[in-house]
Amino acid sequence: FGPIFNLEPSFLTDGSQFDHLFKDGEKFMIGSIEVTALLVPGHTPADLAYLAGDSVFVGDTLFMPDVGTARADFPGGNAHTLYKSIQKLLTLPPETRMFVCHDYPPASRQPQWQTSVADQRARNIHVHDGVTEEAFVAMRAARDATLDMPTLIVPSIQVNIRAGRLPPPEANGTSYLKIPLNVLGAKDQ
Repeated sequence: FGPIFNLEPSFLTDGSQFDHLFKDGEKFMIGSIEVTALLVPGHTPADLAYLAGDSVFVGDTLFMPDVGTARADFPGGNAHTLYKSIQKLLTLPPETRMFVCHDYPPASRQPQWQTSVADQRARNIHVHDGVTEEAFVAMRAARDATLDMPTLIVPSIQVNIRAGRLPPPEANGTSYLKIPLNVLGAKDQ
C-alpha cells in the first residue's frame, strides 16, 4: 500500500505495529478455550478464520449459503486463493458450526450468523460440492466486476494497516486520510 497512499518512508511493513501476527495453525487460548488460527486468504491476503472446538469463525470467506462467498477483488485479493481457502474450511467435519462475519439476507429472511460445513457444502450458491475452481473463479471475476468498492474501503485500509491508528501528522501537524484517484477499483468519470 506504500505507493498507493504515498506512505511515509518510516512506515513499517513487517507487521510490528500489531501486537501479534498469527501463523497458520497456531494455537492460542481465550480463557480455557483453545483456538486455532487458520490462514484463509483470498478476499484479502491476510484473512484468518478461528477454529474453537466444534465452531469456526470464518471472517470474510463464506457468507450464509443463500448469499455465497466474499468478493476477491480487494487489494491483494485473489479468487483462486479464495477458492482454496474455502475448500480448506469445507474439509472440517460436516457438523462444524460455522459463524459468518457478514450476512446480506434476501428480503425473504431475517439476518443469520450461523450455518454448518454440511449446509455450506450442500447449498452454498457459489461453492457447493461439485463447483470447480475454474467455475468459481469465472463466477467471482464476472460478479466482482459489477460491484463498486465499498464507500469506506480507502480510509479503512489506511487505518487497518496501522493496527487501528491514524496516520502520523504531516508537517503542518494534521493527520490525513488520503484519497488516491484512479486506483483501487475507482472508475474514471
